[in-house]
Amino acid sequence: MEQILQTWEDFARTIEPPALTMDDVELRDHASQMLHAIADDLATTQTDEERTAKSQGLGKRERPDTAAETNAEARLLSGYTVVQLVSEYRALRSSVLTLWIGDERKEYATDVGDITRFNEAIDQALAESVARYEAMVKRSQNMFLAILGHDLRNPLSTVVTGSQFIMAAVDISPRYILAATRMYNSANRMSKLISDLIDFTRTHLGPGIPIHVRQGDLVKVCEEVANELRISQPEMQIDFLAPDRIEAIFDGARIGQMLSNLAGNAIQYGNADKPITIRLQRDAETVVISVNNHGATIDADKLARIFDPLVRIAAASGADEHTSLGIGLFISREIVQAHSGRIEVTSSAQAGTTFTVTMPRLPAGFTSPGIERDRTGERAVW
Repeated sequence: MEQILQTWEDFARTIEPPALTMDDVELRDHASQMLHAIADDLATTQTDEERTAKSQGLGKRERPDTAAETNAEARLLSGYTVVQLVSEYRALRSSVLTLWIGDERKEYATDVGDITRFNEAIDQALAESVARYEAMVKRSQNMFLAILGHDLRNPLSTVVTGSQFIMAAVDISPRYILAATRMYNSANRMSKLISDLIDFTRTHLGPGIPIHVRQGDLVKVCEEVANELRISQPEMQIDFLAPDRIEAIFDGARIGQMLSNLAGNAIQYGNADKPITIRLQRDAETVVISVNNHGATIDADKLARIFDPLVRIAAASGADEHTSLGIGLFISREIVQAHSGRIEVTSSAQAGTTFTVTMPRLPAGFTSPGIERDRTGERAVW
């Protein structure tokens, strides 16, 4: 044990700069625990199926955190990169095998099997260590993004308020009004991106996007989004087709965010000479929202992962990819799923690209709708 630990420590001391600030205990830390676990594994009779399951991470864990996972956390906090972390296990493997081969005792018939199981144990420890390291890095990155997005909201709110104040002025030159209007529109787009960023990190740090549902008119919410887009994108023709009213239980702010993301994507990738069509349909139990544009056709392989976070869809013509983060469609899917719905996309040269959202009018946990009649007609109530 001491020979192996000394070799581990000597190698760990060569990794700079982390080793410059670590004492002997920190450099050895969890190596002894891992070696004992490996020795116990070699002394235990296991079937081939059990060894395979353990090497693939399918075995039942005996404690909340293994020594390899704890070692990964300690190394990350000490400043190790993942490459340096992996190199320690390579050194540990080399040290043990060198001592094994140099042993002067008579060879045993079990040596080949034991060496194989030793390598499997090292691989298992390495997999656990890298997995824990990666999980901690991802969580810290998501936490950073969440804090960044939250802290950016206050100064951005000041920009929005200031530009609105200038836009309302009547005693200044029109060119300043124009500049303030551009500032206001840009700040609103930034605010939308920040909201998407915060929602993206929330899906990775918590249970998902929260929704607060209530009864309302879905047509009214969607029509407001369409009108806002017409104002912000006057060069685009945006058609809105819907019945007079659709009563449903939903989160109005989230549905508006979802439709804004889908329509914004359609405007970004659509043909400016052809209209963007937003259509609402309903039946007794469901509502369908579709957004259609006539831009370049999306390849089938890209359609399969278009809702994945941070995926950008380049134009089929070979133009450069847009510089947006590409999380708008991911957020839209999360909002739809939070409403117990589903979202699909189709793309063809004839029909264009269409995103279709299908949601229940009555989410799970609510009673069946009734009908209320008044002077304006009928409407469903819950």
